[in-house]
Amino acid sequence: MEYRLLGQTGIKVSELCFGTMSFGGEADEKTSSELFHFCREQGINFFDCANVYNNGRSEEILGKLIADCRQEVVITSKVYFPTGDDVNASGASRYHIMNAVEASLRRLKTDHIDIYFLHRFDETAPLEETLRALDDLIHQGKVLYAGASNFSAWQTEKALGISAKEHLYPFHCIQPMYNLVKRTAEIEIFPMAQANNLGVITYSPLGGGLLTGKYSRSQKPNKGRLIDNKIYATRYGEPWMLETANRFCALAEEKGFDPVSLAVAWVGSHPAVTAPIIGARNLKQLKSSISSVDIPMTPELRAEISALSPTPPPTTDRNEESTLFTYGLRKP
Repeated sequence: MEYRLLGQTGIKVSELCFGTMSFGGEADEKTSSELFHFCREQGINFFDCANVYNNGRSEEILGKLIADCRQEVVITSKVYFPTGDDVNASGASRYHIMNAVEASLRRLKTDHIDIYFLHRFDETAPLEETLRALDDLIHQGKVLYAGASNFSAWQTEKALGISAKEHLYPFHCIQPMYNLVKRTAEIEIFPMAQANNLGVITYSPLGGGLLTGKYSRSQKPNKGRLIDNKIYATRYGEPWMLETANRFCALAEEKGFDPVSLAVAWVGSHPAVTAPIIGARNLKQLKSSISSVDIPMTPELRAEISALSPTPPPTTDRNEESTLFTYGLRKP
């Protein structure tokens, strides 16, 4: 397991981050413990969580598991989505952030959260107020660094600009979706992150299971995230995505790789990505994802895999600039 600097934090994190969304849900407490300890044995020191995962149960289990190694792991949590029926139990208002962080700290049984993400951009709360609340939490020592999950590039840049203007602690990390059939991050999010030296931990490297080889035109399982969960069924329901997944799995078989390992390795090979977030319901799934670090992802192999899905357009849609039919090559 290799370790990489997380943006400008100075923290070294493992090249894989384990997402604990299964804790207390698809993975009971015993299985969660097995997953956590196997990650630690393999050198993973980075664990992603959120207050809404399994109604807070994921944080509770993670809190127990890190009790004897708190100073050796980097943990995250998030705030935004509803945590109750009250009208103010959601969003990125100062009111909700201050209440939510205290609840997360109690569940995690720790006095600080290493990276605290806004789980989503809040159109109803003044961004200045949100950033001031995060800045206060950092000054209080309850949060070490702030981050943004599911933000667009312009939303992140707006936040960074406000932080600079108001002398507030800026975002140090972002968490976008990224996999072979969801490559929008390549257009502006990744270049923005690289320009600002932000840490990038991407989620859903397997496309909700689409890229595992579990789904095909001729054979589909009776149950699974893409069947049972309407969000994932909508997100990955376009016919071309299944066709891409089938071609990807065929390539993985041809190269002698587990498609799970290869999908994670492809995500992690993007120069903007600090660590893909891997998840698992059991040890078999986890071992396949962790084996991604053993795949030599050469530029040639990455290009071959990338060619299986549509290349995202350039930010200006001037696609001719990547060809000879332009007004001259721009110097780097």
